[in-house]
Amino acid sequence: MKTSRILAAALSASLAMVCSAPVLAQDKLTATHVFPASWVYSKSFLEFVKKANTAGKGVFEIQVRGGPEAIGMFEQPAAVRDGAVDMVYTPCAFYAGTVPECDAVSASTIDGPTARKSGALAALNEAHLRRMGVIYLGWIDSGIRFHLWFKNQPKLDAKGNLDITGVKLRGNPIYNAFFTNYLKAQVINLPSTDVYTALERGTADATGWTEIGLMDANWDKFLKFRLDPPFFSTDLGVIVNARKWNSLSQKSRDLLTATVIEHETSSIRDLAVLRTKEFAELEKRGLKSVSLGKEAAAAFAGEARKASFVRMKERLEKAGGSQDADKFSKLFAPGS
Repeated sequence: MKTSRILAAALSASLAMVCSAPVLAQDKLTATHVFPASWVYSKSFLEFVKKANTAGKGVFEIQVRGGPEAIGMFEQPAAVRDGAVDMVYTPCAFYAGTVPECDAVSASTIDGPTARKSGALAALNEAHLRRMGVIYLGWIDSGIRFHLWFKNQPKLDAKGNLDITGVKLRGNPIYNAFFTNYLKAQVINLPSTDVYTALERGTADATGWTEIGLMDANWDKFLKFRLDPPFFSTDLGVIVNARKWNSLSQKSRDLLTATVIEHETSSIRDLAVLRTKEFAELEKRGLKSVSLGKEAAAAFAGEARKASFVRMKERLEKAGGSQDADKFSKLFAPGS
């Protein structure tokens, strides 16, 4: 009996020591995504979150709060800056008024992995940290271009240029410099979540959008023509509040960085396959492509890029960083 009491006391003491030992807390991050969860780009971001949480099991966890229904799509950049949410997946153009260098991403001729190797992403991250207090974790879903999509067959002039006269063209921060400065269009600014209703009611009869995702939003119900050539590049990135980032363990930061680097590459491959499938399906549904003339096509794509770089330079001049305009133009569109 005496021996049993001694063993019981020893076991009790051991358990007390275990329970009182310090336990390393798991890092937790909250996140939102710019588009509805059913849209292709949000699915890609949620796949990144899944990969990250698997890699970081027991080290960190990303908790997704939702999309634009949780925080408005144009309010998300300010929310991550102010710490209302830790991580946001959003187009860089949505906050280019704060970080003018974002316009270089839209106008880029390279993709995310190339930008990481060349130092372009490091420069972009430094600009984000300095101007907005956020970390630019990664540029995912790159390599996808934009088109103009129309309800009615677009008109071309005698030289094969687009005639936008009378077209109710939906715009947003990504497109507007190009639409207004080069196309001379009168744009109707609408968030992407309002485009379906605008097309249905006739408020808009054309919009810019990427090569994929038209069917996710059911816009193909109204849009029956795609204008070639493509222009711009997707500029979707993951940004993290800098204070939150610095509070994470080094292991958490390393795992998050490794995961986003992998997803920068895998998302390009996956979306390229999807683009081919969606183009084929849209053709089956009766969507037709209309091509500009050869010279007009070259001017169209070139002027889109130029418009973004001109806007970037103007914004940088106001922000006191005009010397960076040429630097970012060369980093994101080398040789152009």
